[in-house]
Amino acid sequence: MTAKHPYLRFTPEVAAALHDGHAVVALESTIIAHGMPYPRNVETAGALERIVRDGGAVPATIAILDGAIRIGLAADELEFLGREGSHIRKVSTRDLPYVVARMQHGATTVASTMRLAARAGIAVFATGGIGGVHRGAETSFDISADLTEFSQSNVAVVTAGAKAILDLALTLEALETLGVPVVGFGTDEFPAFYSRASGHGVPMRCDTAAEVASLMRAKWQLGLAGGIVVANAIPAAAEIPADEMAPVIAAAVAKAAQNGVRGKAVTPFLLAEIAAVTAGRSLAANIALAANNARLAAEIAVSYARKTA
Repeated sequence: MTAKHPYLRFTPEVAAALHDGHAVVALESTIIAHGMPYPRNVETAGALERIVRDGGAVPATIAILDGAIRIGLAADELEFLGREGSHIRKVSTRDLPYVVARMQHGATTVASTMRLAARAGIAVFATGGIGGVHRGAETSFDISADLTEFSQSNVAVVTAGAKAILDLALTLEALETLGVPVVGFGTDEFPAFYSRASGHGVPMRCDTAAEVASLMRAKWQLGLAGGIVVANAIPAAAEIPADEMAPVIAAAVAKAAQNGVRGKAVTPFLLAEIAAVTAGRSLAANIALAANNARLAAEIAVSYARKTA
């Protein structure tokens, strides 16, 4: 059943799926507007939606257009977000009321997509990588709102770990403090976005979509509010090994500091720098892991819908 809310606008397809209890997978829009260059971003957005459909679920890409929170987008709207790119405001949870009240356009981050998916009644969300604790956070206090959102919104987020540009150890510590289950899907190690290995273990593991769906149901029926990190490693054929990425990331982080890049601008800056240095290999890896996550999210959503029917 779709949630009633004056600011949410559902496509007929998404509304019907939620009303009938069918599987729906939320997708973010920052990956379209800020995560990749045009037209690869639009091509990827369309591909992710097709993957979700092929998996038996309905895709619901979330964005804000003219102040209306859109739960599901048409093809021309995906094209608009991709073409406008960085001209579209990057919207985290704190920015939602401002962008809605001023009737602006906005591309949703992991945090805001989680909040809006939960409000809409969507329990599964596929992204690329979550945000976390940035390197040097002991002095900058730069910690992504994604982490606190995991303590509030009842959504299982399928992700290739946290973005490799972050401090992964501190990110895992923060998730533990917030009481967020971090589940390795078919792995005992927390993936590092571009790489399958990070050197950090995960506290729990699931090997099938049905196991994840059972965990979701148990958590929320126990009254334990908040999300679940489903850590799904990038396919082996697409990964860039961690030891190869480490110096590239370190150089990009240093360049960002030298250029005074801060706040929301940090992640897009670092991803662009890394893509340039790796001659596009990181972009190809990003697309591959996003597709892999969309595929798994559809499986989980189908299993969860079946269990809650």
